[in-house]
Amino acid sequence: MKKNKAVLEIMEDLFFIERGYLNGNHFLYRSEAPILIDTGYISDFSDTERFIKELGVEIPDIRQIINTHCHCDHIGGNRIIQEKSGCDIAMHKVGKHFIDTQDDWSTWWKYYNQKADFFTCTRILEDGNVIDIGPHRFKILHTPGHASDGIVLYNEEEKVLISSDTLWENDLAVMTIRIEGSTALFQMMESLEKLESLEVNLVCPGHGVPFSNMKHAISKSKKRIENYMFDKERIGDDLLKKIIVYTLLMKRIVEAETFFTYLMSTYWFKETVDFYFNSEYQLKYNEIINSFIQRDIIRHENQKFFTTVKP
Repeated sequence: MKKNKAVLEIMEDLFFIERGYLNGNHFLYRSEAPILIDTGYISDFSDTERFIKELGVEIPDIRQIINTHCHCDHIGGNRIIQEKSGCDIAMHKVGKHFIDTQDDWSTWWKYYNQKADFFTCTRILEDGNVIDIGPHRFKILHTPGHASDGIVLYNEEEKVLISSDTLWENDLAVMTIRIEGSTALFQMMESLEKLESLEVNLVCPGHGVPFSNMKHAISKSKKRIENYMFDKERIGDDLLKKIIVYTLLMKRIVEAETFFTYLMSTYWFKETVDFYFNSEYQLKYNEIINSFIQRDIIRHENQKFFTTVKP
């Protein structure tokens, strides 16, 4: 496995491209008919294009995009790439339905006030399908919980798992019960149990760096879900903290005086505090912002907020 900063060749001509907190990681199969798995966030598409070009692939040459789910940090470049290349786009049938019906609520875009463009999904992926990425055969596993259309890709021969947001090494992706429903935690647990049956040497997540100890990562994720089940405030607290940072990354810099007002205008902030924290909007906001400033996650300079987290 060759290493070059944020780029790893995980299988022959299949490259893992690491992105920051704002973006989902990419996977690029370099060939005469290139294939791209996930396309990052729309506002940082210029960086996505640069990464791809550095591996010798031009955007108009991409023949297929495979999406692990339809959240904005994984499909942001889809429309641009499809318009320039005419490529096919494959995703789980649930995600295809959201895109076909332009359901920007189920995709999370409207709920979290995030930027994304609709596109044309041309291929359905279902649980148990096998998809060829060049000579590499990957089995599709449907893994709902974080996202109802979430999938992972598993190569049995090399024992490589592209786990997207179903499994990270040291954290759990945001659980949005408001959209995914009251059974989302149970679905997430079942998805992790599905992964436990696989023999895996390398896990390539949707955020963060590849890792090898899948069982340890699954154990930590399952423990967190169990904690969520018996202490719902943990879900709300985790959601508020992660999406506040994500919002600051999207906006880069915000006026400190008006940031609370902006959050109150969104669906996610008000509803999350309503559900988990007895509608104590200002109190919860102050608690999180002050904690982030003390931990240098947010800086308050010249009456503005920005985050130190790398995009």
